[in-house]
Amino acid sequence: MSKNKLKTHKGTKKVLNVRDGGSIKIGHPGTRHNTGKKNAASNRCGRKSSALSKADANRLKKVTI
Repeated sequence: MSKNKLKTHKGTKKVLNVRDGGSIKIGHPGTRHNTGKKNAASNRCGRKSSALSKADANRLKKVTI
């Protein structure tokens, strides 16, 4: 008998990227739209990516992969 497989959550897949080393890359929130009314400093900070913490990565591992 085969094991039931989980479907990938498509919203999560569009936001997260798994790096070669196994860490998960995520962008900062609030940078997808309506950036014209936000100040320039927050827009610049939003361009940089960050890594997901180990606790969150373990929590989302079943959903993402």
